[in-house]
Amino acid sequence: MFYCAEINGKKVIKSDIIKAEHFFTTREFCIKSKEPDMQEVVAQNKQELCDYLNITYDNLISPSQTHTSNIDIVSSNKKEYPETDGLILDNCERGIFLNFADCTPIIIYDEVLNIGAVIHAGWRGTAKNIASKAVNKLIKEYSSDVNNISAAIGPAIGFCCYKVRQDVYESLSATVKDFSGLSEIRSGDIYVDLKSINARQLKECGVMKIDISPYCSCCNNDLFFSYRRENGTTNRHSAVLKLS
Repeated sequence: MFYCAEINGKKVIKSDIIKAEHFFTTREFCIKSKEPDMQEVVAQNKQELCDYLNITYDNLISPSQTHTSNIDIVSSNKKEYPETDGLILDNCERGIFLNFADCTPIIIYDEVLNIGAVIHAGWRGTAKNIASKAVNKLIKEYSSDVNNISAAIGPAIGFCCYKVRQDVYESLSATVKDFSGLSEIRSGDIYVDLKSINARQLKECGVMKIDISPYCSCCNNDLFFSYRRENGTTNRHSAVLKLS
């Protein structure tokens, strides 16, 4: 179940299914923006984040997201992760975050091995099964048991608001064996449930412990950033993971 918490009085969202330090930030705790008037706020929030996670600024890692299905493992001698939309974390010295404004944030965690990942699943990443690709990478690289893996699917554009083109629908519907209940025609327009598509992909690769956030970033634009609602805003909310 998702619940609200605070960091220095700023609201974040957590899931009780993930047994590691994690959260999804809100508008109150923005750590990613290209807006000039937001840079001071972002810098201050990043420092507060590092203090909260008890890590140095250099150990706070975020990739350059480009709507791929590329997933990398965070290493001690590497700070830049270009064209990467998923990061796997296997050490306690670093924290990772990825950024969102309608796309689906997913935090994956193996509670036995104490390893995890943060995934950016827009429709393109979802069409390439990035979530299940991350799970399979944990299995291949660390011998994870899928029964020990949990996934929290965070705030993203909801079924209520996510209208798509025919080609997007066709790409997404081909990613799972059973697409029933994941799309709907309303007044001739196609709507899809991006969060639930990712959940079904995870289930089809064996992950059964899944928590889905009820928040739609477009409807709840007072709490989260929305690329669609805000006409291409560069402000982002983030998904953060730190191992203990």
